[in-house]
Amino acid sequence: MTTATTVSTYPMRRWVFDDAAGRYDIDLGDSNLPCGTLDELTPLGGLELDYGHNRGIPRLRALVADLYGTDDDHVLITHGAQQALYLVYNALLRPGDQVITFRPGWQQSWDMPAELGCRVDILDHRPDLTVDVEAAAAVAGPDLRLIVVNTPCNPTGQRVSDADLAALHTLAARTGAYLLLDEDYALELKDSAATRLERTISVSSLSKVYGFPGLRIGWLYGPPELVVACTERKFLSNIGNSVLCETLACDVLERRDHYTERYRTLTGEGLAVVRAWAARNTDAVRLTEPRGTPFAWFRLLTGEAPLDLCRRVLDTGVLLMPGETLGGPDGFRLCFARDPHLISEGLRRLDPVLRPQAVRNMTSGAV
Repeated sequence: MTTATTVSTYPMRRWVFDDAAGRYDIDLGDSNLPCGTLDELTPLGGLELDYGHNRGIPRLRALVADLYGTDDDHVLITHGAQQALYLVYNALLRPGDQVITFRPGWQQSWDMPAELGCRVDILDHRPDLTVDVEAAAAVAGPDLRLIVVNTPCNPTGQRVSDADLAALHTLAARTGAYLLLDEDYALELKDSAATRLERTISVSSLSKVYGFPGLRIGWLYGPPELVVACTERKFLSNIGNSVLCETLACDVLERRDHYTERYRTLTGEGLAVVRAWAARNTDAVRLTEPRGTPFAWFRLLTGEAPLDLCRRVLDTGVLLMPGETLGGPDGFRLCFARDPHLISEGLRRLDPVLRPQAVRNMTSGAV
């Protein structure tokens, strides 16, 4: 267990935007579908570019509410899922509060509460990569205010079981705490525990499953009083989202079936390629079977640090996500929501780099 104390430099930001920028032509590192284009969306001639609505335009709020099977009193549209999480932390947390979160995972849940003066207990997942409910119960104190879980998890690709979510919810209820679900990779939000458990919040967006991160459209679903508190804080930061982006987001969600079918097709074909590759390399990597994510987690068995491997793979023009960027120092994340031929080419380049002995042989001229 680690206790976070202050905001630190984001390893992922440094890796993607500094170290790797402009050095790859095959992207197996990002965790979203191939990005959509403006040409796919309905032209918006005549759209009035006003300030829009602080909570999001009504049409978009209704569409998001329908994803959860509820009304829009529970919904706030935000500037990506990252802002939704940020607003929840600012609305709920005060200095001295306790936050429990898990790793590998999304670093914001470790750093942002600490910046607000909270005690943040970062718990490692169990060896099978499930959340450690017993460890959470052992550290939970009277000041517990928030438990944060990422499901499906980035980068492990694992879902938190209904039983573990119920246990964490019971733990939170002892002190009147909230349960926050980062569900950016969830395809069916009607199944979210936030729709059936009190004081539970769901955050998601159009970035991952739908492939439109550039629209910067996310949302939170939760108790109406929390939505109001987050809306007030949103007004103090950016007033409202772009009405242009929110209207384009409506077009995406109104054709949701098209995008979810594309998601299922790409991930199904891509995962088959990745599974076959993993089966040929069991001495070097171990695949953790993903549960509804567009990426897979590979435990690295060669003894090399994942970051070192990913740096050498980057020299071949392929981007992977080293586990160190997400608190997982024993593996790497590989996105398979890509054209199968592109994945195969990326893995072909990865093969000779995977084993340190192969690298030494290449350097020495051995065949």
